[in-house]
Amino acid sequence: MASGWMEEKTSALEARFQALRGYLEVDAKQARLKELTAEVERDGFWDAPEATERILRDRKAIGTFLGRWSSLESSLADLQAYLALAGEAGGEGLTFEIEQQIVAVDEALDAIELERMLSGENDPLNAIATIHAGAGGTESQDWAEMLLRMYSRFADRNGYAMELVERQEGDEAGIKSATFLLSGDHPYGYLKAETGVHRLVRISPFDANKRRHTSFASVFVSPEIDDNVDIKINESDLKIDTLRSGGAGGQHVNKVESAVRFTHIPTGVVVLCQQERSQGKNRALAMKILRSKLYELEMRQRAEKVNEAHKAKKEIAWGSQIRSYVLAPYRLVKDHRTGHETGNVDAVLDGDIMEFIRKYLLGGGPEGVTGDAA
Repeated sequence: MASGWMEEKTSALEARFQALRGYLEVDAKQARLKELTAEVERDGFWDAPEATERILRDRKAIGTFLGRWSSLESSLADLQAYLALAGEAGGEGLTFEIEQQIVAVDEALDAIELERMLSGENDPLNAIATIHAGAGGTESQDWAEMLLRMYSRFADRNGYAMELVERQEGDEAGIKSATFLLSGDHPYGYLKAETGVHRLVRISPFDANKRRHTSFASVFVSPEIDDNVDIKINESDLKIDTLRSGGAGGQHVNKVESAVRFTHIPTGVVVLCQQERSQGKNRALAMKILRSKLYELEMRQRAEKVNEAHKAKKEIAWGSQIRSYVLAPYRLVKDHRTGHETGNVDAVLDGDIMEFIRKYLLGGGPEGVTGDAA
C-alpha cells in the first residue's frame, strides 16, 4: 500500500482544492462561460464592436482559467487513482509515480493560488520602489547599494525592465537612497512583498579589525498610477527644489540644475528625480511618482493600514526587519514573516528572491511582521 504520508498529503491537497473551488467561484465561472458563449452565438452580436470586444475578452479569460482548473482536477483524479491502484497491488512500483503526481498537483495549486493573490486592482501596474539606507553610515549605505543590485538582478532574471529614477551616492561608498521603476508582468503585485526593513549581518569590509556589523536598509514600493486616477495636489502643499544631478553624467550634470526634489508638506513624502537630462522631464517624472505614492498612501489609509504605509519612515533598526541576510558567522537568508529561509546567500543577493516573494504572497501574512533574528 501507499505510505501514510502519501495518503495524508493527498487528503490535504483534496481539501485545499475544494476550498479554492469555492473561493474562486468555479461553478459561477462555468455558468458565466455558458452565458457568454450564448451571447456570442446570438444574432447581431457583432454589430456593437465595443461590447463585442469586452465579451470576447471576458470569455477568453474565463475559458483559460477553467481550462487550467480542469487540468488540475484531472491531475488530482489521477493521483487518487494511483493511490487506489497502490492499495490493490500493494504499492509495488507506484511510489515514484505517486510522489511525482503529488508534486505536480501541489505546484498547480500553488500557481492558481498565486494568481489569485495577484488579482488586486493595482497588481498589474508598474512598481515604483525606493531604497533608503538606515543608520550606520557607510555600512548601511553599502548595504543599500547591495539591495539595489539585488533588485536589478531580480529584474534581469524575471524579464522585467528596470529604470533608475534617482540615486544619491553615499559619503564614502554605497548609496544613501535610490528610486527605480519596474515594468513587466504584474510588477507591483510581486514587488509589494519587498516593502519593509532588510537587515544584513556580516564581517565589515570597512572595519580594519574585521568585526561583525549589523546594517539596515528600508524598501518601500508603490504602484505607478495613470492620469485617470484623481489625486489632487495643491501647489501650496509642495516645496520644490532644483539641484545639480549627482554622479557620473558628463559636463551637463555638473553645470545645469536638472535634478528636481518635490516635498509634499502635509504627508512628508519626498521625491527626487535626477536621471533625466532635462529639468522639465525630471519635474514631470517626479510629479508622476509623487501622485503614485500619495495614491498608495490613501488606499492604505482607507484600508486602515496607516502604519504599513509609513514603513519607509519607521526607524530602520533592530526589531523592525522583514528579512535578515546573514553572511557571518553562518550563512542564511530568512524571511521573518513566513519563516522561509535558504543558505544560498549568494544566489539571493544575485536576485534569486522569487521564492521568498511567492511564499509571502501565498501565505497572505501581514507586511512588516517583526521576527526573531536569523
